[in-house]
Amino acid sequence: MEFNNKKLERTSKLINYLIAIILCGFLISLSGKLLDDVDDWKERPALEEFQNKEFLKTNYSKIKKISSKIDSIEEKKSSIKNTIKVVNSNYDNAKQSYDNWIEARKTIGSPKEDKEVLKRANELDKYYKTQQDWEKELTSINEKIKSLTKKTYKINNLIEQENDRAYQERENAIRKYNLKIFLIRLLFIIPILILGIFFIIKYRKHKYWPLFLGFVLFSFYAFFFGLVPYLPSYGGYIKYTVGIILSILFGVYAINKIRTFIEEKKRELKTSTTERAKKVKTETAEKALDNHMCPSCGKDFIVKKWDKSAGKKDKNETYGIVTNFCRYCGLELFKKCESCNSENFAHLPFCSNCGSNMNK
Repeated sequence: MEFNNKKLERTSKLINYLIAIILCGFLISLSGKLLDDVDDWKERPALEEFQNKEFLKTNYSKIKKISSKIDSIEEKKSSIKNTIKVVNSNYDNAKQSYDNWIEARKTIGSPKEDKEVLKRANELDKYYKTQQDWEKELTSINEKIKSLTKKTYKINNLIEQENDRAYQERENAIRKYNLKIFLIRLLFIIPILILGIFFIIKYRKHKYWPLFLGFVLFSFYAFFFGLVPYLPSYGGYIKYTVGIILSILFGVYAINKIRTFIEEKKRELKTSTTERAKKVKTETAEKALDNHMCPSCGKDFIVKKWDKSAGKKDKNETYGIVTNFCRYCGLELFKKCESCNSENFAHLPFCSNCGSNMNK
């Protein structure tokens, strides 16, 4: 005997869905943890693995030596600059003294014939020559620094080219690595998805269906949403392609099921009403009565009639008449209880008035 308490049925459905959702949630959390950990199974390619370490070491050593030379020359350059400042100062002082002395000599004789003038001019030339020599030395040092800087620049270019090559190789290795990790994750998820589809097809009416439903929801979430953070650039094609394939398969399955159901209904309606009445389940009968439908063909068993009341020529009042037999398939819908003669729905097991068995 089936217990058809509606409140209990609704509560049961709610609990079943709750079980499915809770199980689905824990499965999603577990799969997320597993998918994250796949990335730790193998070391991600590092740039150092693809660099020519000996080449870089040699060139960095060259740069270090050149930098050391430049620092040394810079110190010498700084010293020369200080010397030039002193030489310039000495020259300026000597020039000023010479100019003052010449002005004084103009008042007492011809400066061109004065030996002292020539002597002082020669001394001034020596200061000037010293100044020019130091300037040349500074120019030479600047050229050396410039030359060494160019060498450093060339070596840095070589290092940069080597790093670019290593970086490109690393990018290629990372793409292969990501593909490998993605395939591992995909190989983990695909069987889950297939198992979920299998559960839908085979265990829809199983007593533990809520548990299977939880797994089914998880399997679809894991493939269509759980994999999203790990999809490579072309991953969308895989996801949408699988989605299209599943849509086609489910469409074909659903169409075939509907057609099979319709054909079975047609064959069932060709059998006698007695045979069809025996196949009506109590649950189906209860829902049919609530929705005033025939439990065999699904058509409404209430016949509408119209009554034109006197004085209301423009208005029609409708009311329903419940028929004892389905006017579409002929199935008996209502019959009287043999014990109390009360009218009852023919496919429910007990009389609503006296509780007698209606199927005896």
